[in-house]
Amino acid sequence: MTSDGRADSPLTIDGKRCDDSAFPHVWSRCIGAGRANEALRADWQRQFADVVEACGVQYIRFHGVFHDDMFVYRESYGGGFGPDAPLAEPVYTFSYVDKVFDFILDCGVRPFVELGFMPRELATVTETLFWWGAHGSPPKDMARWVELVTRSVEHWIDRYGLDEVREWRFEVWNEPNLVPHFWTGTKTEYFELYEQTVTAIKNIDPALKVGGPATSVFVPDDRYKGEVEDRAATHETAAASDVDALDWRPVWIEDFIVWCAERGLPIDFVSTHTYPTDFAFAADGEAVHITRYADATFDDLTLLRELVGSSAYPDAEIHITEWSTSPSSRDFIHDTVFAATSITRSYLQCATLADSISYWTFTDVFEEGGAGIGPFHGGFGLVNEGGVHKPTFHAFTMLERLGDRLLLATSDGVVTRDSRTSAVSAVFFNYPDDMGMKGLRAQDSYAATRALAEMGPSRRIRHSIGGLEPGSVFLVEIVDWEHGNVAEAWYRLGSPLNPSRAESEHLSKVADSLLRFTLTVPGTGVLDLDVELAPWAVMSLRQSA
Repeated sequence: MTSDGRADSPLTIDGKRCDDSAFPHVWSRCIGAGRANEALRADWQRQFADVVEACGVQYIRFHGVFHDDMFVYRESYGGGFGPDAPLAEPVYTFSYVDKVFDFILDCGVRPFVELGFMPRELATVTETLFWWGAHGSPPKDMARWVELVTRSVEHWIDRYGLDEVREWRFEVWNEPNLVPHFWTGTKTEYFELYEQTVTAIKNIDPALKVGGPATSVFVPDDRYKGEVEDRAATHETAAASDVDALDWRPVWIEDFIVWCAERGLPIDFVSTHTYPTDFAFAADGEAVHITRYADATFDDLTLLRELVGSSAYPDAEIHITEWSTSPSSRDFIHDTVFAATSITRSYLQCATLADSISYWTFTDVFEEGGAGIGPFHGGFGLVNEGGVHKPTFHAFTMLERLGDRLLLATSDGVVTRDSRTSAVSAVFFNYPDDMGMKGLRAQDSYAATRALAEMGPSRRIRHSIGGLEPGSVFLVEIVDWEHGNVAEAWYRLGSPLNPSRAESEHLSKVADSLLRFTLTVPGTGVLDLDVELAPWAVMSLRQSA
């Protein structure tokens, strides 16, 4: 209602009355981080609080809850002087995990618990991957794994309450199809691990939510059809003249669903990773990095929804527990405006196709391959190691300002409304026409990414939004090549690996120097939006408070 009691005018866009539909914020439902122990760092915690406040994150997922550096599972006392004294029975200590989970919950966020990796003293094979030596193996004693899971979940219920933990998600392992690094066992051994784990958790409380198989990417061939990855199999992508014409399918999902259905096992959610890439192998055995087309994530999720919807578990949630433009933590595209535009495009396309699409990751405090070399090294993060906001951070904040009701969807953006406040907001972008349907290729230097800046042309965004309160003010923010492009500013400084304090302050200022201006609704109640977006720009329009 207006101040004089008259009914509000109906919202219109381009002269047409708006119907609206649900518009879930799939980007903020969950976000990723490297490993649990990194969350004990003060800088990690500062950056996480920053991202939560700006981006509305609801859940966070990371590796290594059971890794040795969290000291949950102990078969020896660990005194450090001479041989460790063995304990008669395993001991479970949660002080480190408690610090991490306490902090996360105090930020208003919940853990999306990835159950793994194997503690050293319970692993059959040790130090299978990462700089920090994760143990990606089946347990040497399944009963002790079950006890570890049981003790952990019971502890979290005791500490945080059953009602709270019922809101969490428990994912069994991470990328078990990637043998022998993330998992040294077979497909069936993973399924058996899932069976034992889901049974243990449901025995505690049937309402706790458990899922899997947490597999990596989609592939168009049979390399994962057997019990272990067939490294001698023909990688169709390596020889294909058009990789986008191949039949890309998820890994293990169908087998996992059938296996569980035959045994009457619950699946509360199906989880997988949908990086729009593939590492194939050429004839000489060398790895070939394959980049798929710009709509690959949309098409993969559409297929996944169909598979789950027609399965024995049609009501299972779908969680993409890792996603980015590529699965490389040394892909310099991650630092750029190009990535900001690409992820904005995909998130807007896929908003209704999954229950979460977890961006990997929120921070460059990430040590799978050791610390990054330099402040902009192609790390996954929305912020770099120093907490400087990358263009992708601003893309996330713009997405989060959108409402929960969709008024208009176009090929270059959306207009939304907040169902609580009726505030109108929009995000538009320019994924340049010169790109066609090409996706972003991973790059091994920042200089190599800069060729994309030549793509064009500009794009004119024109819409008339009617039924607004005259005098209402809208704030426009734009990140593009000239505004908020902090990696380019670093490059122009000579790409210093160890910036001075003055250089760091300069970069932080550049990072947040977006193009900003306001638009005021005239007496007609119609806002005429007419903005020229440079190539790769992402723009937010939101009603000022």
